[in-house]
Amino acid sequence: MMPPSDPIMLFSWVNTMLRDRYDDLDALCDDMDIDRKELEKKLSSVGFQYQKELNQFR
Repeated sequence: MMPPSDPIMLFSWVNTMLRDRYDDLDALCDDMDIDRKELEKKLSSVGFQYQKELNQFR
């Protein structure tokens, strides 16, 4: 499963994956072979930051 390229759709997809399948962002990125820095950069470009304590982007 490839993550969406649109940042807003990506935001929703990542949070759903974090909620349903992964304990943290590192586990998601490792399992899906996603560059964490690039993912965070893309989501921060539309105002979202990873909140480790909540395990979600906000």
